[in-house]
Amino acid sequence: MVPPQSIAQRLQTQKDTTGQSGPVGEAADQFNNAFSDGLRLFLDGNLEGLYDHLMSGALYLIGLLTERGLQSLAAFLLLYVIYRTLYLTLEQTLDRSDSIEPGLQSLLLKTFRVASFFFIGTVVLDQLGVNVAVLVGGLGIAGIVAGFAARDSLENFIAGVTVLVDKPFQVGDYIEIDDQYGQVDEITLRSTRLRTVRNRIMVLPNTHMITQQLMNHTKRNVLRIDISFGIAYKEFPDEAREALLPLLEDDDRVLSDPAPSVVVTEMADSSVNLSLRFYTRDPSQEVPLRWEYTEKVRETLREADIEIPFPHRQLFLDEAKALQGSKLLAPTNGNGPSTE
Repeated sequence: MVPPQSIAQRLQTQKDTTGQSGPVGEAADQFNNAFSDGLRLFLDGNLEGLYDHLMSGALYLIGLLTERGLQSLAAFLLLYVIYRTLYLTLEQTLDRSDSIEPGLQSLLLKTFRVASFFFIGTVVLDQLGVNVAVLVGGLGIAGIVAGFAARDSLENFIAGVTVLVDKPFQVGDYIEIDDQYGQVDEITLRSTRLRTVRNRIMVLPNTHMITQQLMNHTKRNVLRIDISFGIAYKEFPDEAREALLPLLEDDDRVLSDPAPSVVVTEMADSSVNLSLRFYTRDPSQEVPLRWEYTEKVRETLREADIEIPFPHRQLFLDEAKALQGSKLLAPTNGNGPSTE
């Protein structure tokens, strides 16, 4: 009777004929061969041969896994050293760049990290004999399913990339959106955090930041501040102008070019509406300056005896027969209805 081949001999023959040396496929073949040959030896009562058969297969499997493991470890260490060198170089280059904001720098570094580890993992698995093409295909299908499940997060991610690349605003800018005013505190791939004037953090999805009307108060560096007020029709705009413009002369926060001005903006029902306009280079002072000069305008007009009117109505009674004979329709003597 022809003795059965050992597991190592059978696997070596299969490797030479088929060229397949992956440990996953070899392990499966080894299990089938070991089971059939071991069963035949057991049925023949050849316990010594069964022992030798199992020991031969175990030693070959250990050697195979050790060889593959060392190759995979060497590939991982080499690729990781290359990755760290490239990552540090990219990080230093981005830090020295003035045109790339911190949010976009973080996005580029994270993208490079994910892509690098995916490549390293693919190479290491290939060295272990795993069918990487099948694995990547399975991950692709799983990614599509996860993408549908996390559609909102994916939309916010794309919107975050758009914000970082298009730069409608940056960290530190003062913006206004949905009647909310504040400073951009942080931009992430999912949301934008806005610090309001009350020092509260408002978190807004990035999709909201690119679809809603947004006002950036910092983009042009120089910002105009308008202080609206009204004077009575009997007053003269020139007098209000002469009273208010000196307020801005000694304020270092206010630019002299363009020069401050007081302009008439509307002929309203009860007042002539004007606006005190001046410019500043520090957008962070917009709200404090508006509050400060609103009060100064009011006090200055009062000291100059320039009336600030309030809305009022006059009521004319025609043929008010029900009031005839009453004191309301009696002739007045200058101090109210006559009592005579």
